[in-house]
Amino acid sequence: MIFTRSVGKYILKLHKTTNRVYCCSRNITVIQNKMSDIEKKFCLPKRYEGSEKSVWVEYIQLALEYKPLNLGQGFPDYPAPKYVIDALSEVASGENYMIHQYTRGFGHPRLVAALSKLYSKLIGREINPQTEILTTLGAYEALFSAITGHVDDGDEVIIIEPFFDCYEPMVKYAGGVPRFIPLRMKNASEGLPSSADWVLDQKELESLFNSKTKMIILNTPNNPLGKVFTEKELTQISDLCKKWNVLCISDEVYEWIVYKPNKHIRIATLPGMWERTITIGSAGKTFSVTGWKLGWAYGPANLMVNLQMIHQNCVYTGCTPVQEATAIAFEKELKRFGSDECYFVSIAQELLPKRDYMTQFLRDVGMKPIVPEGGYFMIADWSPLESEVDLTSETDRYKDYRFTKWMTKNIGLQGIPPTAFYSTPNKHLAESLVRYCFIKKDENLEKAAEILQKWKTNRK
Repeated sequence: MIFTRSVGKYILKLHKTTNRVYCCSRNITVIQNKMSDIEKKFCLPKRYEGSEKSVWVEYIQLALEYKPLNLGQGFPDYPAPKYVIDALSEVASGENYMIHQYTRGFGHPRLVAALSKLYSKLIGREINPQTEILTTLGAYEALFSAITGHVDDGDEVIIIEPFFDCYEPMVKYAGGVPRFIPLRMKNASEGLPSSADWVLDQKELESLFNSKTKMIILNTPNNPLGKVFTEKELTQISDLCKKWNVLCISDEVYEWIVYKPNKHIRIATLPGMWERTITIGSAGKTFSVTGWKLGWAYGPANLMVNLQMIHQNCVYTGCTPVQEATAIAFEKELKRFGSDECYFVSIAQELLPKRDYMTQFLRDVGMKPIVPEGGYFMIADWSPLESEVDLTSETDRYKDYRFTKWMTKNIGLQGIPPTAFYSTPNKHLAESLVRYCFIKKDENLEKAAEILQKWKTNRK
């Protein structure tokens, strides 16, 4: 009797345990099915399919983890001009408390007035501050508003490579079809190769224009190459734009960083191009305050309406104190415009010795730098050093990613892989290259030179 009772308790306990396991298993299956349904329903929309983390997200994290000397990202590691910072401080602590509230959605009145005064002088026509200028959250948003506001499903957009990496996804998200054309290196002139040696094939360019072409995106000075397009090159592009009735988005955020004897020519100034050009600018690049995230676009009113519609329905308005401070900075520069004291003149003079110093220390270590005509980036060919680098230690598809990651982790110097600035079919053109930034403190550039020299010594 005792035995029978014990067996009965054991069977009952086993049944309960088995039932709990079954219920738990069933619940897990239900949860998994629910998660699967959630993931399926809330994955990226089709227009965003194929999107990946940008090179900036990945390499910022890499820098945080390994703490290299960072010559990858494009921002100064020394103070901006004092009068620019003072302007923001005075605005923020001033008696005008309304400066901390919303401002005009399409651009703070004082700032668009200053931009109108500057660019009217540069373009050679009166630019209406109310209808022909839009301020944005960085040049990034200006590009987004211009592309999204003008590209429709099936429209073809010509993108010159290398290109800033947001161009392609923005075109795709708008329903457009990117058509790529790379700058190719012609026979280099005597001495060091220059960004001027990288040119478009005119016949190839002509072949891309057709009745479906809505837009071409131009970046001069170019990031990452530093190429400053000549008047002849811009005329070739403008002639095709006029022939095929194509809009030109001209990304000119590095407009003031051009090294003599090169000159920045705004394509909107060429005959018949104002009517079909939207030009993009940046306070971050103009005044060395990238964290302010303030940009602008200007062009004819009928084209700017499209940007305004996008802007008002996704951003609405910008940061009032930052726009006020930027307006004050512009007003100061307008008073001394064209003089050696003007920051628009002095910034290139300030960066020239940094550019030349980087050119030399990259050559000393065995790389082949391409001397930029503008901007503050330098592309270099690292392939002569390939035998000294363990590319097998990284798993990325493209060699420049493996090289830059290996350098970050093992040598302590970070650059950016230039294949990030190319379409997939043309990434092979940049696998042997690396991009470095030279708008850095002299001591950090010297430290970079020391790091590379130490590596060179240890290789022997």
